[in-house]
Amino acid sequence: MDETLKDKTARGLFWGGMNNGVQQLIGLLAGIILGRLLSPDDYGMIAMITIFSVVATELQSSGFKVALTNLKNPTPNDYNSVFWFNIVVSLIIYLILFFTAPLIARYYHTPALVPLCRYTFLGFFISSFALAQSAWLFKNLRTKQQAKAGMTAIVVSNLVGIIMAWRGFAYWALATQTLVYILVNTLMVWHYSPWRPTFSWDPKPVRTMFRFSCKIMVSAILTQVNNNILNILLGRYYSAHQTGQYNQAYQWNYKASYTLQGMVQTVAQPVFVDLQDDRERQLRALRKLMRFAAFVSFPLLLGFSLVAKEFIVLTITEKWLVSAGYLQVLCVAGAFMPLSLILSNLIISRGRSDIYMWSTLALGVCQIALMLALVHQGVSTMVVAFTVLNVVWFFVWHFFARRMTGYGLLSLLKDIVPFLLIAAVTMVVTHFLTAGITVLWVRLLVRIVVAAVIYLGTLKLAHAKILDEALSYLRHKTPPSS
Repeated sequence: MDETLKDKTARGLFWGGMNNGVQQLIGLLAGIILGRLLSPDDYGMIAMITIFSVVATELQSSGFKVALTNLKNPTPNDYNSVFWFNIVVSLIIYLILFFTAPLIARYYHTPALVPLCRYTFLGFFISSFALAQSAWLFKNLRTKQQAKAGMTAIVVSNLVGIIMAWRGFAYWALATQTLVYILVNTLMVWHYSPWRPTFSWDPKPVRTMFRFSCKIMVSAILTQVNNNILNILLGRYYSAHQTGQYNQAYQWNYKASYTLQGMVQTVAQPVFVDLQDDRERQLRALRKLMRFAAFVSFPLLLGFSLVAKEFIVLTITEKWLVSAGYLQVLCVAGAFMPLSLILSNLIISRGRSDIYMWSTLALGVCQIALMLALVHQGVSTMVVAFTVLNVVWFFVWHFFARRMTGYGLLSLLKDIVPFLLIAAVTMVVTHFLTAGITVLWVRLLVRIVVAAVIYLGTLKLAHAKILDEALSYLRHKTPPSS
């Protein structure tokens, strides 16, 4: 990559990392407080209907954010066409879900879900007002502005959620927290984006992009179903309490994994699109991002798995102990998610949204069939199967990326396996070295310190280039202004 693109990518990773790091840190603190104030049943109520909110969000956005990013030079008219389309579609979807809320409540045998659905689903309608502006910031790698918007929204929304939970609003606190986040983020994105809509609407850009974006939309919906399949089935076949225990583990795993996923998401597709006319440089960029993701993801998620029990008990008390076991397993799948994200973004940047869609569909079919086959075998068995399948699917994403770029399996293994092995051995050694410590908070702190020293020390002794580059950037480089 030339220096300009290098600076853009470095800046994007820096601000993407800061944004997600700050959001996850605040989310960590808020999650601890909310976990103490609320019950598994409260989390279970929200988990049951989450799938409807996220699917509705994908329907109203219709993949146009990705489609706009994939255009070499999108015009103001392109953004305007998408803006008005999203608002109209989101309003129609909200009205449909408003009147079908009783059917959702009947599926879960929980009448209290009717008003909760109608309140929570307002979020995707509000978010439709910011999609075009968000796409402009994303396309132009304005990661600093995206970071400021996200960090402001997470602070305000978590304060509101905590205050409401403290005042006894139960699951309504979680629903309001999400709505406030969406509203504040929407306002901030409008503030930072220079693009403004006009009242004249030209449907042609939407029609032109829809052939590509509809596959992204379907893929995104399938991804959300895949991610939430256990919430859907547990809410149906198990109690709200058991659903809440699993959802707590899922949320903590997501927070840890998304710290890195959000970082690479801010730069992967725009960088791949910029380099699409130079396949050799694009492959080099792909391999470098994969090494960086492996360097961070494996120790972060496997380390979280190592301290899951201590973390859960110390932060949100023993009432959530069951979720600690689920979290230990889910972290393994979470470690591979940022790597899968990079490969899927490469596929999208090549304009092959069809491959992305069909691969996601195949994963969903396999996952649903497997979960239904195991639904009466217990939650733990389903969590293990979910994890194994998602790790295996990482290699399916690589299969398609290899066909497009020549990124062979041996090259892939060379890029990621050293970090995986060092991280895994680090966690095993750390476990045995600290197993005799009986005080939970001492064991938690010692395990974090020991694991960090062993992992980074091993990489330093091995002269890992990615470590030297990261340390050099942190010491000598100030993120360029944007």
